[in-house]
Amino acid sequence: MKVLIVEDDSSLREIIKRSLLEEHYIVEVAEDFKSALRKINDYSYDCILLDIMLPDGSGMDVLKRLKKQGKKESVIILSAKDSIDDKVLGLDYGADDYLAKPFHLAELKARIKSVIRRKQQGGEKNIQVGNVKIEPDSRLVYVEDTLLDLLRKEYDILHYFMTRPEHVIDKTVLAESVWGDHIDQVDSFDFIYAQIKNLRRKLKQSDASIEIKAVYGFGYKLVEL
Repeated sequence: MKVLIVEDDSSLREIIKRSLLEEHYIVEVAEDFKSALRKINDYSYDCILLDIMLPDGSGMDVLKRLKKQGKKESVIILSAKDSIDDKVLGLDYGADDYLAKPFHLAELKARIKSVIRRKQQGGEKNIQVGNVKIEPDSRLVYVEDTLLDLLRKEYDILHYFMTRPEHVIDKTVLAESVWGDHIDQVDSFDFIYAQIKNLRRKLKQSDASIEIKAVYGFGYKLVEL
């Protein structure tokens, strides 16, 4: 899961980042309006934590840009302004939730899980495709009732595909989502091929009824067998 933090307060930004990294999120940051626009123009995220009062612009305009581009990221507004008008405006512009500062990190993390669950999992706590089930809160994977032992990145790849079954996933988009925005600067994607090869082998050995298939010239797609 990849989260973008748009927050000009460096200390708060770092506290949130460290907290989310402990939960195994991929975390990117933007400290102002311009860097936030560059990020959303170039990359995609599962969730955006958006401060409204930025030094060089408004978070509301970031929301407008997301809507104009037809992007589907979950957005949680983080704001020191706790008025009803601001909440209504943010939700009207497409935000999924609104959290007033100061807030507890436990509440923030719970809200992130909630908005992602609503958007990617149809509100369901667990994700199931075929006979494979993911429990996101515990990061456990089961084939039927048998626990599947996966490395961290293998889990992240499988989670990404299982929230997008039957969708062709470009290898660059997959890499950015699992390893972070900077990965688009690498010269080779051999590390992705190796991880997917190992994941495919583990799924096959466990008699999973799903498979990650290569789509020549495009990327990969998760299908049910």
